[in-house]
Formats: sequence, structure tokens, C-alpha cells
Amino acid sequence: MALLETRFTRLFGVAHPVMQGGMQWAARAELVAAVANAGGLGTLSALTQPSPEALLAEIRRTQALTEQAFAVNLTLLPTLKPVPYDDYRNAIIEGGVRIVETAGSNPQAHIEAFKAGGVKVIHKCTSLRHALKAQQLGVDAVCIDGFECAGHPGEEDIPGLVLIPLTSRALSIPVIACGGFADGRGLVAALALGAEAISMGTRFLCTREAPVHPNVKARLVQGSEQGTQLILRSLGNSVRVARNAVSEHVAASEAQGVGFDGLAEWVSGQRGRQVYETGDIDAGVWSAGLVQGLIEDIPACHELIARIVDEARAIIRGRLGDLAKA
Repeated sequence: MALLETRFTRLFGVAHPVMQGGMQWAARAELVAAVANAGGLGTLSALTQPSPEALLAEIRRTQALTEQAFAVNLTLLPTLKPVPYDDYRNAIIEGGVRIVETAGSNPQAHIEAFKAGGVKVIHKCTSLRHALKAQQLGVDAVCIDGFECAGHPGEEDIPGLVLIPLTSRALSIPVIACGGFADGRGLVAALALGAEAISMGTRFLCTREAPVHPNVKARLVQGSEQGTQLILRSLGNSVRVARNAVSEHVAASEAQGVGFDGLAEWVSGQRGRQVYETGDIDAGVWSAGLVQGLIEDIPACHELIARIVDEARAIIRGRLGDLAKA
């Protein structure tokens, strides 16, 4: 498999411009190592682990499975129960991880410590203004989430086709495109729009190594681009999830004016975790992007990444090359 070298691959020391997103409950050692061994940038989810000590153990488990670089995602969000973010950050540094992806709130409080620990920082954003702020704070790269993405798409509803070139044009640091990517066509499109790599969550959720129940993967293969739902919009905290009985209940409750107290039980992360562990698709809400409409199989990570890169190169050399000659 030939390489597609970009500023992303050079900066982070990986073979291919493909990143696996830090999906909560799913981004564990077996998946992350499989992506890393296939030449992509795998990403552990820090807050999937119940404590900083557990995160350090998961970092060690990943390191036992791969000698390649991988990242850790540290999502900074307000919660009912305080999260010891400083301790999670310190576990990342102590573990010898050299790449971190921050997301959610402003990462300023952690950047100096990461830099002092030799850690390169990617910050995930959903708007151009937040990407510009992240660059000003000194992050090494930005991951920009279009409206198509799973999880939190922000509140501005700007799709990737507009958001990616806007961000790439405005920033001098590498931009990673996220939201709606599953194949080589998407990688070529992202590169054409100015990005240096793509990040995928839903697509990696549907791989052999993803540590989730087969029912989840089967639902993604069977799903269409219409199989997601935006919830919690009334709270200014929009989340794109797989459409199921719970998401329908939450949306109907929001329409009736139910507030956070009446919704919290239904959208709890522990209920979503049950979906992944038990295979009960309606046990809770779980993240899925519009890209599920493009997912047709459950490959191994090395097969998926090789296919994406080979397809991208074929498009660049083939159809696009032929058009350029016309």
C-alpha cells in the first residue's frame, strides 16, 4: 500500500492521514492498537476509564499491543460530578503518550503542562472561531467537526463542506476533517478542501476490533443516513445519536418542554454503555453519525485503512488525473 504523506503524517509520525476518534466506551486498547498497527492514529478515550489510575493501566495495555504512536482523547465538559481532569492529564503524561486530543471546553488550563511533558495537542472544535482560538492558545493541530458528525456537532449547524475549507484557509496549523467520512472518496474530498487528514468515529465503531456488541455493528450496516436524531437541542447541548426508542422519547419530551432534570436519566452515559455491552439497541442513547449510510461491512482496521488509502490514491491518479488532462 502506497502512502499519502501530509503535514499530519509528518507531525504525528504515522503512515496514513487517518485518525480514529476518541469514542466514549468504545475507544479502548484493542481498537486503538489495531488502528495504530495499521498506520493510522488511534485514540484512547480517557473518560471511558473510571479513574486516572485506570487510564494509565489502559495506556500500558495499549503500549503492550503496539509500538506505534497513538493519542488519548481528553474531553473537558461540565458535569454533575467533578472530574479530576488534572489527574487524568498527569496520567497521560506519565504514561509517555506523546499526542493528546482535547475536546469540549477551552483547553488552555492544560496546554502548558502537556507541552512541558512533550505532548503534541490536537483540539477538536465545531466552529471556526473556536479553531482560531485554539491556534492562538498554541495547539499543534485542530480537528474540525462538521454538522454531519456523531456526538456533539455544536449549535451552528455548519456542514463540513463549508466548515473544512473555512478552517483550513484561516489556520496555519494542520486541520483534521471530522464528520461524514468512511472511505477514500471522503479522504480525497477532505484533502481537496484543505485538510491534512480525516478523523472517523462511526466507521471505526463498525470494525472487527471495536469492543462493542455485534448488534451495534449490525445496526450501523443496516442503517441509513436518516437513522440518526439530534437531541438536547433545547438545552443548547445538541447531540447526534442513533435513532431508537430512547432518542424518540427524549425528543418528544423536549418538544413538551421537559428540562434537564426530566431528561438526565434517559441520556445518561451508563445507559449508552449498556447498549455497547449488552447489544440492546434501545437501552439508551448512543452516538452515530450520518455516515452510517455509507457503511456496508465490518472489516478489520488494517483492511479498512488500506482500502481508504488505496481508493484515495486511485481517485487522485485516475478520475481526477484524467479530468486534469481534458
